[in-house]
Amino acid sequence: MDQDLKDREVLLVVEKDGNELKAVTGLNKDGTPKTVKPEAKNEPEFLKVDKHGDMLENFFENFMRQVKEPTHFHFFKVPLEKMEKMVIGLQELLKNPDNPTNKQMLDEHRLMPENLAPKPYQAIDESRIDWEQLKSIGVTREQLVKSGSLDKMLNWQKSPVLFPIEGNLHGVHIQTDARLSLRENVAGELSLRVHSVRQHPELDKGLYASQLTEEDKKNLLEKGHAGRLIEFTIGKDNAGNDKAINAYASIDKMTNELVILNAEKIKIPDELKGVKLSEQQKQELREGKGVYIENMLSKNLKPFNATVQVSAEKRGLEFDFPDTQRQAQTQNDRIKQGEAPDTFRRVKLSEDQKTSLKDGYAVYVSGMVDKKGRNYSGYMTMDREKGEINFMFPGLYKDALKNGLVVPDSRHKVQVAANNEGAKTEVNKKVDEPMKQGQSQPTEKQMKNLSNDKEKLQFIATFGYDGVANHLDSNKVFNRSFMEKYNLKKDYDMAHTIAYNSTFADTVAGEESSLKESRKYGEKMQETATKELSKQEQKQEQSAPKASKGRKI
Repeated sequence: MDQDLKDREVLLVVEKDGNELKAVTGLNKDGTPKTVKPEAKNEPEFLKVDKHGDMLENFFENFMRQVKEPTHFHFFKVPLEKMEKMVIGLQELLKNPDNPTNKQMLDEHRLMPENLAPKPYQAIDESRIDWEQLKSIGVTREQLVKSGSLDKMLNWQKSPVLFPIEGNLHGVHIQTDARLSLRENVAGELSLRVHSVRQHPELDKGLYASQLTEEDKKNLLEKGHAGRLIEFTIGKDNAGNDKAINAYASIDKMTNELVILNAEKIKIPDELKGVKLSEQQKQELREGKGVYIENMLSKNLKPFNATVQVSAEKRGLEFDFPDTQRQAQTQNDRIKQGEAPDTFRRVKLSEDQKTSLKDGYAVYVSGMVDKKGRNYSGYMTMDREKGEINFMFPGLYKDALKNGLVVPDSRHKVQVAANNEGAKTEVNKKVDEPMKQGQSQPTEKQMKNLSNDKEKLQFIATFGYDGVANHLDSNKVFNRSFMEKYNLKKDYDMAHTIAYNSTFADTVAGEESSLKESRKYGEKMQETATKELSKQEQKQEQSAPKASKGRKI
């Protein structure tokens, strides 16, 4: 049997009044257990239980919800490596289950579905709070409400803010800042807990100090979490034996308090922010490790990446964004060193644009999309001293240009003139209708008046996707033969295919990829057209007649 499975356990089931144990593999459609014989050859099919996981909780939640007669089945749990021997012993005990000795031995391995199925979540009833106790340390209900702490505390969480606490403890006056929480004691009574601020985490003192390794302490100080499940001794049971739990350990960043959380209190979901978690990811999260997850979706359906880890302090999963912060800092440093960014607001910048930025010019950028899915354009400049990129809409740019606050980009005179001054250019010199100030898309009339390949290439290089894909149905100018001639056919077809989807990309969940694809093919069309124009200009320069340097005869 696989050595990696030696710590796993197997779920066994027997029908009421029977003694033939079978290994559980899952649930049938009616909620009854799906089973196989408990033999080694069937091991791959077994429902294997990790003692730190939530597999049983999920199983019994579905079992109790679906099956009609849950009491018809009796469940037992045994170690996988000892299964075959224990099945024989348990089946003998089941021949006379009412015998006190047999019952005691069976109960050691018995599982009760009603105890394992998750109980409905219940917030704290506010009437249970001892307001006089809070008043004695200088905290009122009004303060809790105003700071947003009451709702958090009624949901078993700590107050999100620190309170200045004053009170007397055995005749000693105490003053400290602290977070507050509500907890139940063993007798079920609600009590107030005060989590005072410490100067630094006290990892070498207290009840749990001796149970932390040096690696645990290092992780807690550097990352805020131990990064593994730790077996903590938390007291004595009724028989006087040590009571141990497997728990996560974290540092409360506001108070520097060491916090532990029983692993049984945490349920790892199958899906997180739109991403289905693999079994390996779920297992690593259960073990307390940090797991890097990509393409999760925020509330406004924007994709993001983060490291996810169980936080004992937050009593749930915590998201960490070190890569995003590092990238922002890196870009800031790069700008200070005179290096232009590769993208701006998800639009890829050309090498020409980056060069212009580095040289201090204001660069025109189009193809950006706002939150409502509308295209917009404007001008960007690079502030090396602050390490920032500044953006201006066309109106502000025109004012800044008049006042000498920006230098126009000489590499894109055609586009600058066309979009800000309505000037006639090589692109539109044969068009009766001039481009308007701030225009970012061509009109049908402008498109129909383009007559030759060079004009069409210049138009694509200037307007890209907006100039072609948005007018495909009525566009007879940018035909297939033209696109094929300049290697634009594939991009033309792809832009056409996704034009409809990309229109609604920001309003329909899951269509963000369509918007990205449309931009990608639009950029590719522009890049291809620009390269072809450059080739043509080079050929034209090389073929131009040169002045004779010979002497006249």
